[in-house]
Amino acid sequence: MPLEDYELGGWRDALLPLGGEPWCKALFDRVEAAYALGSPAVYPPKEQLFTALRLTPPEQVRCVVVGQDPYHEAGQAHGLAFSVQVGVRVPPSLRNIYKELQSDLGITPPPSGTLTGWAEQGVLLLNNVLTVYDGQAGSHKGWGWEQFTTEILRQTVQLPQPVAYLLWGKAAQTKAALVSPEGSPYPRLVLKSNHPSPLSASRGFFGSQPFHQVNDFLEREGSAPVDWSRTGSLRVKD
Repeated sequence: MPLEDYELGGWRDALLPLGGEPWCKALFDRVEAAYALGSPAVYPPKEQLFTALRLTPPEQVRCVVVGQDPYHEAGQAHGLAFSVQVGVRVPPSLRNIYKELQSDLGITPPPSGTLTGWAEQGVLLLNNVLTVYDGQAGSHKGWGWEQFTTEILRQTVQLPQPVAYLLWGKAAQTKAALVSPEGSPYPRLVLKSNHPSPLSASRGFFGSQPFHQVNDFLEREGSAPVDWSRTGSLRVKD
């Protein structure tokens, strides 16, 4: 299925020209073949691949969280970095995000692992790589997603509103030069830390206090802060 057949929300006009690029066509040919094969399963489900773009249109972006790649167990990934569907057990990385949220802002960890409420407030939850095989973390690294997500971030750099970037982990930090404040005439904040996974959270993620720093920046630039306590959808009851 070519890029033009996916639901890209408000990003459609900006991203469709990529579909004609040989590297992008090769990427989506490979992704489509993987989905069609069906075994091993590919996550997130194809219809949820661009949930982040659908929920957070360009004009609403005020914070971009960049992760690594989707959760690789059945029923977890649904197109938002670090988020899982309502009713799915909160994964370890997200539990650590919630721990840091409580340490930083005193917010009690939510019972649900869905972060649609953040997305609907303008937090673009974007992984560096957007698909993965069942049970095989990092299995779609090098397919071309890295270039595709770079192009998404390139679009955010051009946005006129204040935007904060949270780059969590080495994969995310490959985007640091692209989103640096020096690269945009508009207000920008870039915060880097280790990934919140259990393997690295204690080596720089815990204690990084990203949530209040983002809100301080947004308010200083005349933008509304993110209500980080609202993780569930603002449109439908959790």
